[in-house]
Parts: sequence; structure tokens; C-alpha cells
Amino acid sequence: MTVIGRWVGAVRGGLGFLTRLPVRHREGDWDAFRSTPAVFPLVGLVAGMLAAIPLLAIDRLGAPTVAVGYLLSVYAVTGIHHLDGIGDLGDALVVHGDAERRREVLKDTTTGVGALLAVSITVAALALGGLGLAELPLFAAVGVAIGAEVGTKLGMAGMAAYGTAASDGMGEQFIDGSTPGSFFFPLVVALSAATFAWPHPGAVALCGALAGGGLPWHWANRNLGGINGDIFGAANEVGRVAGVHLGVIAWTLL
Repeated sequence: MTVIGRWVGAVRGGLGFLTRLPVRHREGDWDAFRSTPAVFPLVGLVAGMLAAIPLLAIDRLGAPTVAVGYLLSVYAVTGIHHLDGIGDLGDALVVHGDAERRREVLKDTTTGVGALLAVSITVAALALGGLGLAELPLFAAVGVAIGAEVGTKLGMAGMAAYGTAASDGMGEQFIDGSTPGSFFFPLVVALSAATFAWPHPGAVALCGALAGGGLPWHWANRNLGGINGDIFGAANEVGRVAGVHLGVIAWTLL
């Protein structure tokens, strides 16, 4: 496979895994994607642009309606499977026991109170973030939505490149397929774009999402001995919420 062919396959694999877009898969796309972390923020750019479409109605519809549209658009584009990571993390946060017990809870398919609370807070926080976006000028709102999506996917790329697997599974496949050096290119491109856009709040959203996604990673390293697929999903959701809110705050203060 040529370099271009591998990149095309990696993008198809990334769009197929990280979004609900109707992308046709080919053999080798998954392996190409999991070994090419630079695809994460690229997919984030596409997803962020599509998720921001309801924000184009800011001047025509009321803020609550636009906020609901943004919330629905995010999950229509990206799907809800990452929310499963938030749910499992919520259960692991409240369980009593050692790291082994917490890892067992992450694998348990039973939905507990911790999961319900974690998912509810995440969805509510994103909806309120969407309400904040609806109060911004159009250009700023769209920039924040895109920046948050790129930043949270960049955080996932960092986890793949530098993370330690806590157990077998999806997370291990990303970590085993990546190297620390593979994170350098997407990091430089994304941060260069953020620097160029500064002081646009979208740049703050990107950096905020990157930092926010690191919270589940930090917790997992301390309490699980590493990360797994659920932590990847949780980082995606937490990062997006953090990016949107910090972007809105930045517009308010700058």
C-alpha cells in the first residue's frame, strides 16, 4: 500500500470509528487508522464543521432552539458510543475497591447510578454549552464548536501515542499501533493553527478540549494503572464539554 493509499484508508477508518458518517470500509482501514494518530484531529475537523451547522441559525432562531439543534447535531454526527465510556467511568468512579475492582466495573454491562449521573451531567453540560454558543456571534460560535472537536480528538491521539494500556481491548489496539513520535505532527499542526487564530475563542476551545480530555486519562493512570477504550470515549466527551465552555468563557472575557 502506498503512503497516500494508507492515509486515505486511515481517514476512512477514522471517520467510520469516530463518526456516524456513511463511509465505506475496506480491508486494512482499521489497522491504518489505529497506527496513524494524526487522523484523529482531522476527523475532529470534519465532525466539528458538521456539528456546527445548527449554529448557522443563530440570527434566525431562539438560543434554546439553536442549543438543542447543536446537541442533536453533535450526537447525530459522532454517535453515542463514546457516551458508553462516560457511563462506565461514572460507575468506576463511585465503586469501592482497588484498581482490579474498578477495571471489572468498566467491563460490566450493567448500568449503575454512577453511569446514569455521569451521562446526564455530560449531556446537560453540553446542552448548556450549546446555549452559550447560541449567544455568541456566528463566526465565534462556529469556531468554538470546531475548535472543541479538534482539540478533544487531538487529546485522543495523545492518549494513543503516550498512554499505557490497563487491559486488553480497543484502547490497547490504539496504544500498540502508535508511537510517541506519531503524535508530534498532529500536535504541531493543531497548536500552530490555534496560535494563528489567537485570540479567537476557537483557539481557547481547542486547548481547553485537549486539557479537559486529559482529566479521565490522569484519573485512569492513578486508579486503573492505565487506560482502555472506555477512557478514550470518556476523554472525548469530557474534552468536548470543556472546550465548548472554555471557548464561551474566553469570548466573554476577551
